[in-house]
Amino acid sequence: MIIHLWAIFMGQVVQAKIQKWGNGLALRVAGLIRDIPQFEQDTKVSVEVFEDGFTVKKVKPCKMFVFPLKEKDLLKGMTPELAHADELAVLSDRELGFE
Repeated sequence: MIIHLWAIFMGQVVQAKIQKWGNGLALRVAGLIRDIPQFEQDTKVSVEVFEDGFTVKKVKPCKMFVFPLKEKDLLKGMTPELAHADELAVLSDRELGFE
């Protein structure tokens, strides 16, 4: 049996050069800078800026909350009486800002 162990050591220091790109500057994301964080084209990142540099991190995908019930299921069988529509407050013109 062959067991392959892969270890990525965090905190690797890579020398890179900031170069002109169009009207701005660019840092080429290649080699270890690309491979260790598994950056690909169109990877969304956040950039935290400091006086002496910046940190680039992958944006973690947000987990969408899935409601257990659909609105139509919650409203099934709902009537004005069950919704207590007869108990809704009637606002005066003063409360609505008309006076």
